Amino acid sequence: MIARRDLGRTGLTVTELGFGTAPLGNLFRPLPDSLARETLAAAEREGFGYYDTAPFYGFGLSERRLGDALRARKDIVLSTKVGRLLKAVPGPVDETIVRHGYATPMPFEPVYDYSYDAVMRSFEQSLQRLGLSRIDLLYIHDIGRLTHGDLNAARMAELTTGGGLKALEELRQSGAIAGFGMGVNEVPACLEVMDHARLDVILLAGRYTLLEQTPLDDLFPRCDAAGTGIVVGGPYNSGILAMGTQSGAPLYYDYAPAPAEVIGRVRRIEAVCNRHGVPLAAAALQFPLAHPLVASVIPGLDSPQRVDQTIALYRQKIPATLWQELRAENLIRGDAPIP
Repeated sequence: MIARRDLGRTGLTVTELGFGTAPLGNLFRPLPDSLARETLAAAEREGFGYYDTAPFYGFGLSERRLGDALRARKDIVLSTKVGRLLKAVPGPVDETIVRHGYATPMPFEPVYDYSYDAVMRSFEQSLQRLGLSRIDLLYIHDIGRLTHGDLNAARMAELTTGGGLKALEELRQSGAIAGFGMGVNEVPACLEVMDHARLDVILLAGRYTLLEQTPLDDLFPRCDAAGTGIVVGGPYNSGILAMGTQSGAPLYYDYAPAPAEVIGRVRRIEAVCNRHGVPLAAAALQFPLAHPLVASVIPGLDSPQRVDQTIALYRQKIPATLWQELRAENLIRGDAPIP
């Protein structure tokens, strides 16, 4: 079974391995309904107890598929996100055409909105798409300068003075949700929102990994002081830590072709793993869980085989000497906890 950990001060416990459901929204390519069901059934058999989704993932498709699979389950923690509303467009749409990263048949277009009314509408609409009576956690999705550029100040204003945070606080206070936080891939946005609200948990994608540990400088100490839990998304940094540098496959980092300096660093990490007979992906998956703030790591899963592979990587025995060598070669920070 997968071990469980407390998630910040939410009162929730989550499995150390969670299920990231962006692939269930047809991320980059169509995923048949039957394969989505089989993947979720495999995750249930293996004991996954935490599932994360978002309206953006396939423009409602991920939420619909996930809700159908989870409806009879009582032992899970579920998170979804706010920050985008889905606007109907004339249908049908062609699911072979990728829109905003998703090859989805859902006839909707995502529209950013972090205001009070939008947060409340998004929450209610997610309940309906999921077909569930409860959502445990809500994450503020993709706010920050990396996503919005010069428009970020206006988006932050919607959240802070436009009532988005007020809506989340009301939902938490009423017990409609157990907690809320951020679901982003940048640290500055988290720090900015923490100036305005008490966050229960942060889903941080791609920023605390075997390849980079910059949150140790500022975000993690602040979360520790505030009692804010961490969920790590993107443990493979968009694939390069899963595939390695020797497979011949295209190398991606942070949703783009990997730069030469990143490839070089991964090659050195990979060499250490090879010397110890450990798959690079196993080290990448297990490393974030060594930090006491991290409650769960949630890779995206798109097949029963991927579920099985992930369980095997989670259970892979890794000698302490591997971590010590990575630290000695300055490939992970000296202040980063190691398993």
